[in-house]
Amino acid sequence: MNPTYSVIIPVYNRPQEVDELLESLTRQTRKDFDVILVEDGSTVTSEKVYEKYSSVLPLSYFFKPNSGPGPSRNFGFEKASGNYLVVFDSDCLLPPSYFEAVDKALAQDPLDAWGGPDRGSEHFTVTQRAMAYTMSSALTTGGIRGSSAKGFQPRSFNMGVRKEVFQKTRGFHFDRFAEDIEWSIRIKKAGFRVGLIPEAFVYHKRRTDFDQFFKQVSNFGKGRALVGRVHPDAVRITHWFPAFFLLGLLAFPIVIVLFRPLGLTILLAYCLYFAAIAVDAGIKTNSVAVALISVPSAFIQLTGYASGFLKEKLKSA
Repeated sequence: MNPTYSVIIPVYNRPQEVDELLESLTRQTRKDFDVILVEDGSTVTSEKVYEKYSSVLPLSYFFKPNSGPGPSRNFGFEKASGNYLVVFDSDCLLPPSYFEAVDKALAQDPLDAWGGPDRGSEHFTVTQRAMAYTMSSALTTGGIRGSSAKGFQPRSFNMGVRKEVFQKTRGFHFDRFAEDIEWSIRIKKAGFRVGLIPEAFVYHKRRTDFDQFFKQVSNFGKGRALVGRVHPDAVRITHWFPAFFLLGLLAFPIVIVLFRPLGLTILLAYCLYFAAIAVDAGIKTNSVAVALISVPSAFIQLTGYASGFLKEKLKSA
C-alpha cells in the first residue's frame, strides 16, 4: 500500500543538516510517509547518514549529477509513490506533530497544495533565532511567509502538493533562486486550491553566520527579479521595499549635507524602524539577546535582498 506522504529532500554537501532533519522525522506521531533523499552531486555525501536511518525510516537514497534544488526535487517526485509530495530544505527540523497537523487541516479543507510557516527554535544559536525572526516578520520581507494573506505562496522549505499537481504542472521550472515561488504561481494559475496550514510549521536553522545569510538573501532578491521576468505581475510594490531601503541609505550622506532637516527626518525614521524590530523580536522570542541581534539581522536581510534584486533588475534593463 502506498504511503500518504512522500517526503523529498534534496541535499548538497550538508550531511549534518540531513542527519538532524531525518532524526526529527523519526519522532513523527503520524507514520504514514516515506522519505526520498536526493544527493545533488555532493562531494561530501550523506551516504553514511542514509545508512544510519535506513533501518528506522522508510528511506530511499539517490545520487545524481549536480543540477540545483529544483530539478533534484523533480527527480524525487518521479520516484515518489505517496498521494502527496512534500519538500523540506535540509536545514529544517520538524516538530513531532507536523503530519498530524497536515492530516487534520486537509480533512477540514482538502487543499491541492499547502505551505506552512517557519520559525526559530530555542535550541538554535542566538544569531539563528534572530535570522529566523527577521525572515518571518511582517516588519521585513518575510511577512507573507507565515501569514494567511490571500496571496500566500508555499515555499520549498515547507511545502506539499497532491501528486496530480506535479503531474499537471511538471514541478519546478527554475534550477534555483525562487524556483518555489515560480512554481507556486503556476500552481495557482492552473486552478489548484492553495493555502496556508499555520499549525504545520518547521524550525528553520538558516545560515550559521551573517556572511552566509547575506549571500542567501541576496539570492532571494535575485530570484524575485527572475520570477518577475516570467510572471510580471508577481513583482509588486512590497517587493521593492528593500530596494527603497537600500537606496535611502546610499542617498543619506548627500541628503544630510544638502538638506539637513530632511536628512535628520530620514535618520529618525530608520531609527524608529529598527527600534520597532527590536521590540517586536523581544516580544515574539522572549529574549533580549535575540531582540538586539535582530537589528543587524534585519539590516543584512534588507540590504542583501535589495542588492540581489537590483543587480538582476539592472541586467534586464
